[in-house]
Amino acid sequence: MVVITEVDNGIGWIKINRPQVLNSINLEVVEQLTLALERWKNDDAVLFICLSGAGEKGFCAGGDMRKFYDMKDDDVVSYAEEFFSTEYRLDAMIHQYTKPIVAYMNGIVMGGGVGLSIGATHRIVTEKTKWAMPEMNIGFFPDVGASYFLNKMPGYVGRYLALTSKVIQASDTIYLGAADYYMESSDWETIENEMRQKQWIADSISSDLDDFVQSHCYKTLSVSPVLLEQEKIDRHFQYETVEEIVGSLQSEVISGNTWAEQTVNIILSKPPTSLKVALQQLLNGEKQSLNECLEMEKNMALHFMESADFYEGIRAVLVDKDHSPKWNPPSLQQVTTEDVEKYFSVIKV
Repeated sequence: MVVITEVDNGIGWIKINRPQVLNSINLEVVEQLTLALERWKNDDAVLFICLSGAGEKGFCAGGDMRKFYDMKDDDVVSYAEEFFSTEYRLDAMIHQYTKPIVAYMNGIVMGGGVGLSIGATHRIVTEKTKWAMPEMNIGFFPDVGASYFLNKMPGYVGRYLALTSKVIQASDTIYLGAADYYMESSDWETIENEMRQKQWIADSISSDLDDFVQSHCYKTLSVSPVLLEQEKIDRHFQYETVEEIVGSLQSEVISGNTWAEQTVNIILSKPPTSLKVALQQLLNGEKQSLNECLEMEKNMALHFMESADFYEGIRAVLVDKDHSPKWNPPSLQQVTTEDVEKYFSVIKV
């Protein structure tokens, strides 16, 4: 069973059960998660949801992108349309769900895993949490509503995370509003058992759950490394073209700024087309609702099914694992405005 569900003590328990692939999600997983949430939406026996991943290494490492590579010479666009439509509908449902959702974000929380957790009401991270939107590494773009939630982060951190695929830790997720509470992973079993024993009352479930989680978790941690870099991030990532962001960073490399040098080198290792498309996506998302962002991203995802960079990125990271992708075009200067705009033209499937 790729998803394990049960109702116990007023709680709808959902566990993604693919630990061998860090609980990455495919169409079957997304459909089963959706069915459980639909089934419990109007079920008075379920007062709140608890969502987690099997094993100790990951809540969810994201979408099963290898599947697209394997289907690249088949009817990949039809599969992509079904997968992304179903996944994004689930993400929207979690944001808009009328019952509280606890997301236990232990271990890797990346890409599609962020999509599943970001809209939950009680998001718990641990010392093992590694959070990222790493799609740039495979020639894709930050999706699952990133156009919406990355823009809600302080300053221009959303742009920084999108363009660098930076992996952040628990304290950063709380500072950036991607999580709410911290606990040690060794305490989870005890907390889960207490959840199964506590008497929950329907009329006060939201406040009771708040009190319960707060009594077992911390709301603040040691200072977030991203907070310490906030001023630098805002200074360099305020610009609306990738060339200007790169130029701003390079202007400080000359004076020996190690952070600027590391950051610009990371950006320049990413696919130029994805960099420009992702920045445009975030600019568009500033004025859009979550549902509008998800609709835009679904359209973008279908365009990426025709992108050579997308399959090259998957090859380099997930298939051959040589981590030496050859991006085409290879430089920012060769990616035209028209090249970027086509990713936002409407596709009819």
